Amino acid sequence: MNRHTRKMLLNIAAGVAVAATALVVFLPAAYAAPGTVTSNVNVRSGPGTNYAVVDTVRRGTTVDVQQCQGSWCYIVKSGPDGWVSASYLTAGGTPVNPQQPGLSFGFSTGPGGPTFNFGIGQQPQPPVIRPIPEPVFGEVCFYDRTRFRGSSFCLESGESIRNLGDWADRVSSIDNSDGLSVQVCSESSYRNCRTYTTSASSLGDFDDYIVSIRVR
Repeated sequence: MNRHTRKMLLNIAAGVAVAATALVVFLPAAYAAPGTVTSNVNVRSGPGTNYAVVDTVRRGTTVDVQQCQGSWCYIVKSGPDGWVSASYLTAGGTPVNPQQPGLSFGFSTGPGGPTFNFGIGQQPQPPVIRPIPEPVFGEVCFYDRTRFRGSSFCLESGESIRNLGDWADRVSSIDNSDGLSVQVCSESSYRNCRTYTTSASSLGDFDDYIVSIRVR
């Protein structure tokens, strides 16, 4: 290899090294966006005051800002993470522009609008949507003998019988294991009643004296 070619290759290698160094120096701090909280402020589960408060962060706390949306930023700290208003953050000691908080942390607006993703550590996860459990309806059973013996029938919460017909004046015990409100009445159409919220192995003066029932 002649001297001229070798010198040219060395110059190219040096240029690449300088360019790589410059890239490291001048890349925006996309993996570290520290911020400081300027006042005690609520941490919320989403970017707005309509979201639930999950924690409170104290003035002077240093946090890792991971995402900004509108005028809110997602912070990671000791304790529950969440969203705070950008008005309560500084970036390097400089107040954050609440209209474009991402710019204050050294990031430009992307094509999708004023949403910024940056910071270190785990990115905020989408909320877990849990299915709403189906309501469980308890039931009450009525027996024609004391101590829950003999023939029986059962009613669920919300059911009622205005007139027991063949079962009129036959009920002698009530199994109310679910603790429902059971109204038993000695007359039809729910008149002259008493209420049980527990089981009753015998009914005293209401034994064989029930004509209508409501379960709530």
